[in-house]
Amino acid sequence: MTWTIEPEPVQSPAAVATVRTYIGEIAGRYYGRPATEQEIDAALVAEPDDALTPPAGAFLLARGHADGAVAGCAAVLMMTPTTAELRRVWVAPHARKGGLGKLLVDAAERTALRMGAATVRLDTRHDLVEARRLYARLGYEEIAPFNDSPYADHWFGKQLTPAPVPPQEQTAAPE
Repeated sequence: MTWTIEPEPVQSPAAVATVRTYIGEIAGRYYGRPATEQEIDAALVAEPDDALTPPAGAFLLARGHADGAVAGCAAVLMMTPTTAELRRVWVAPHARKGGLGKLLVDAAERTALRMGAATVRLDTRHDLVEARRLYARLGYEEIAPFNDSPYADHWFGKQLTPAPVPPQEQTAAPE
């Protein structure tokens, strides 16, 4: 499967539906049962996405080329002029185990670089072992806690390296 990962207004119907699905899944894992609509609403009030708009934030959606269906998301929020936070990284169950998580994190890192970030950080829970494995595989290292979120058990950080600019073709001027 090939994917398109592009910025999406965080208040668009597709973004809102995706975030609600993401929260429903991770809240369900946390509670050990399906999350209720009220619990999803409460999570959105506790951690709103309003700041995920340019110039300080971005929300990315991944869609499959074949059907255009949303298959995942990631968000970037600038916390300082040079530090970005990676949030809401999620891959839909039907798209897992195909490398989309890496593509989403890579796209979020590129977005953070364009926004001026030199470092990126994130937090995650102990039960999200797949996420922790992904972040470690992509060069994230555990760092000291940078927030007091009751849903964070692990904090990760990574120095961003701008992609090398390919050398421009040089042509000789006619003599």
